[in-house]
Amino acid sequence: MFLRIAGAYSAEQSGIKGVKIPFDPNIIDSGIKHRVILWEFLCQKYFGIAKTQKEGILMKREKVEDYVRSIPDFPEPGIIFRDVTTILQDPDGLEMSIDAICKMLEGVDFDVVVGPESRGFIFGVPVAYKLHKGFVPVRKKGKLPCKTISQSYDLEYGSAEIEMHADSITPGQKVVIIDDLIATGGTIEAIIKLVKQLGGEVVKCCFVMELAGLKGREKLSGMDVDSVIIYEGK
Repeated sequence: MFLRIAGAYSAEQSGIKGVKIPFDPNIIDSGIKHRVILWEFLCQKYFGIAKTQKEGILMKREKVEDYVRSIPDFPEPGIIFRDVTTILQDPDGLEMSIDAICKMLEGVDFDVVVGPESRGFIFGVPVAYKLHKGFVPVRKKGKLPCKTISQSYDLEYGSAEIEMHADSITPGQKVVIIDDLIATGGTIEAIIKLVKQLGGEVVKCCFVMELAGLKGREKLSGMDVDSVIIYEGK
């Protein structure tokens, strides 16, 4: 679906900073022109993206959650899948998500960022770079080349095992764990155990998204946990 552009509201009228929002007076009644946010909704619904450019008009969202694509009934009926790739593919969405995590870490004293593969790498490395910290990868068993330590954790059906290099954390180092999502918290709990095994201290866990209905925070009881976006469901 496309809306023919017949004019544009100002940024102040549309409620979106720094851009002009197109409207077609033949489609949008003059009495509700201030609700041109409908255009953004249509862009998300029909184009599957949070920012679009049609006939020279650039749309920009103001919150990280506006860049998340929600897919109903995936991977099974009743589940809403929160797709992080639409954050990554948009330069504004990616920048906003990294900046939001960096803001969480203002005033936090830490030495190194730890992130699990693969999306913990994607969000953890830029944060480490911006804050001039090192980054330590956590990988699936058998992927790291040097001496490792490992920790298993339970999945819904079965179990999994992750590893870190045995020399990746030195005793006394303060660690921040970064990942794209906290769901049940099992992976993060396993990473915390690995860090402690190496003599490190986890001072904060940061996530782009949190599925609060899966109660991951309860599993990480006692940890400082922060999320950019919190969804109440599963």
